[in-house]
Formats: sequence, structure tokens, C-alpha cells
Amino acid sequence: MLENIRAGAVAGSVASTMIRILIADDHAVVRAGLRQFIAAHDDLSVVVEASNGAEVMEAIRKTELDVVVLDISMPGRSGIDILNSLRQTCPGLPVLILSGFAEEQYAVNLLRAGAAGYLNKEAAATQLVAAIRTVVQGRKYVSASLAQLLAEGLSVKDLDQPIHTQLSRREFQIFSKLAKGEAVTQIAEELFLSVKTVSTYRTRILAKMGLKTNADLTYYAIKNQLIN
Repeated sequence: MLENIRAGAVAGSVASTMIRILIADDHAVVRAGLRQFIAAHDDLSVVVEASNGAEVMEAIRKTELDVVVLDISMPGRSGIDILNSLRQTCPGLPVLILSGFAEEQYAVNLLRAGAAGYLNKEAAATQLVAAIRTVVQGRKYVSASLAQLLAEGLSVKDLDQPIHTQLSRREFQIFSKLAKGEAVTQIAEELFLSVKTVSTYRTRILAKMGLKTNADLTYYAIKNQLIN
């Protein structure tokens, strides 16, 4: 009986330290690969998956989670929008961005927007595990390559940085939508802002970036690999 009690205590201890993960990616193969790799670690468990923003928001309402691993390129609402919603709905839930985009293109803006870490999909699988464990502990995860970029940025004038890195979190969010061809009215509805407010942001973004039209924004985004 004593052995059974001890076994139960150990099982309870394991359960209490298990990191519960939500994987959000629109590609089933990617989710399956991540789930398979994570399953090899005793302290990690993928408890729910999501293929779009609506499923992410539904999952966090129904499931106890410790971390969200989020792709930024998903159908419907982008990962950037989902990140903003998660920050408002569950500010204490760490969000680790896992993206196919290079770190220098999105990482800094997303960290400013509240992401707990940013990892490129080309990174080693062991880095993903390290990143998950880091952000669950309440710390930011920054890869060695991103840390180098940030360190170099401290000694470089803003004019030498990509123009979009000078945008605020909200400006970058609206810039991304405009670059993808979304209309001002659509953006206003999605972000619960007035059309006038979005138009003001658009004017400010164009002025900051030295551009004139939405087509210029799209060209800039494609040139800098911010959209596919």
C-alpha cells in the first residue's frame, strides 16, 4: 500500500510539472512533426492543436495551457492579430512564435508586441524545446543569431535599420494588413477601430516610411520578405 501511495505521489508530481502546449499552425504535417518530437520529452505535452485563429481563441477558453506555439502565417486572422488578442485575453500566457520568416524581418516587432520568444522553423528541434522551457519560466527566449542582431542594433543608427522596425506595434499590425491588400474598412472592423482611426494610422505609416500608396506598402513588404 505504501508503494502505491508513493507511486501516486510521483505521478502527481509529474502531472504538476507537465508543460501543456497549444500548437497553432495551418499545416497538419508541421503540427504532426512538432507533436511527435515533443512527445519524446517527459515534461512536455501537446494538449491541443489549432489550424487558424478562431481555433486558437476557442482552445484557450476551454483548455488549461502553459504556452502557445504560434505560426504567424495562417488563414484568416494572421498570427500577429492572434498574438494581440492573446495579450489582451490571457496576458500571462506566454506565446512563442515559430515562423518560416527570417528573424531580422519580424522578430523585433513581435517581441515588442508581446511575444515571449521567436524561433525560425529552420532552427534545430532542440532549440524549440529550450525555447518552450524558457518562456514557461517567464523569461524571453532569444536565439543566438537574434541576440547578435539585437546587439548590433544597439550601435547602429535607426536610419540604417529597415524602415518597418521604426513602426509602433499598432502601426506594424495595420501596415501588415494594408500590405496584404486589406481595405481600411475591413481593418477597422477586424481591430474594432473606427475607419477614421485606421485612416489616420495609414497616413502616419506612409509618412514614416516615406511611401505614397498601398501599392508601395505591398511592394516594400514583398521586397523585404514580410509577406509571401
